[in-house]
Amino acid sequence: MIERITVTTGHGRNGEADGMERLELRMGDVVSIVGPTGSGKTTLINDIELFADGDTPSGRRVLIDGARPPAEYRHDPARHPIALITQHTTFLSDLPVGLFLSTHAKIRCTVASGAVDLVEESLAFANQLTGEPIEAHSRMTELSGGQTRALLIADAAIICSTPIVLLDEVENAGIHRTRAIELLRRYRKIFIFVTHDPRIALLSDYRVVMKNGRITAVLHTDEAERIFAVKVSRLDDAMSDLRDRLRHGMRLDGTELRGLA
Repeated sequence: MIERITVTTGHGRNGEADGMERLELRMGDVVSIVGPTGSGKTTLINDIELFADGDTPSGRRVLIDGARPPAEYRHDPARHPIALITQHTTFLSDLPVGLFLSTHAKIRCTVASGAVDLVEESLAFANQLTGEPIEAHSRMTELSGGQTRALLIADAAIICSTPIVLLDEVENAGIHRTRAIELLRRYRKIFIFVTHDPRIALLSDYRVVMKNGRITAVLHTDEAERIFAVKVSRLDDAMSDLRDRLRHGMRLDGTELRGLA
């Protein structure tokens, strides 16, 4: 059982070293990677997903519990302990959602009744993240972007045995971010969000700051930020409500923002 991942010092595009000797990620951590567009966020998660061994442009190495990962982690997809959910994920299969989940669950679960429970739990999880319910009979290719991301997050958290889940800018899919993090914390995995979203960043345990391809800092969320996160969440919910009102053809008169100052 994996307990921690260590990312050792690499360098940015100009050759300047990362701002720390190593980055330690432990089971149960919810982590955000933040920085401007082009700052190296995707490079860092690629290093983690590929179990970099000094053979990527950053020069970083990724260790599992202090040692080099087994070769099968890099070369055998069935043994790979990382799930990656990107903002561009789409389904090619036209299976009903229920059949897709049950097939995956039966592969992962040796007891048939356990597989049924996993499907029900996954659908219940996904439907707490998206405003438009996902039905077991829905065709996967008919799901919206938000439904697709919600389903994949649920599948990765509940059915997959992978202990590490990378989520690349999932806020763009319109899922309920606060609820997602609340639910994900119930599962003992490492969840890493690549994000521009202040709500996700402030709800994470800590955030890795990137600039010019290098890690410049690791900022742990302190008590002041946790308190501020509540106000950020209220503002974000208000904006989501405004978007919903516009989608449904309603007029706005400013009263929607009362009490937010």
